[in-house]
Amino acid sequence: MEPLSDDLTENFDRFVVEAIATGCVWGLEGAEGWALCPSEVWNTSDVMPLWSQQEFALAHCQDEWKDYKPQPISLEELLDDWLPGMHDDGLLIGVNWNDELEGEEIEPLDLLHEFEQELS
Repeated sequence: MEPLSDDLTENFDRFVVEAIATGCVWGLEGAEGWALCPSEVWNTSDVMPLWSQQEFALAHCQDEWKDYKPQPISLEELLDDWLPGMHDDGLLIGVNWNDELEGEEIEPLDLLHEFEQELS
């Protein structure tokens, strides 16, 4: 498996393609729920990071997320339930963040649109 790159757009595109290929994405879940962090873009929003590969998510199970474990979310569930619900909750999605926690922050309905375009 090739690691994520410093090109954030490439990592985003890879997220969509790999999620469709595998049928799932990966988040980090702990005793208190899913891993969230403050947005770097919007000071009033939190971001839920998601990755296209379990290994990418596992790399972030350290420091404040050391007690979290990668958990799969089926693509169907992500598209049908999670993204609309996250939009309603005012959350953003962090897409395939690299080892420095750098990556795209996207509104859930915009991510849903990206998947719909790729799937059509």
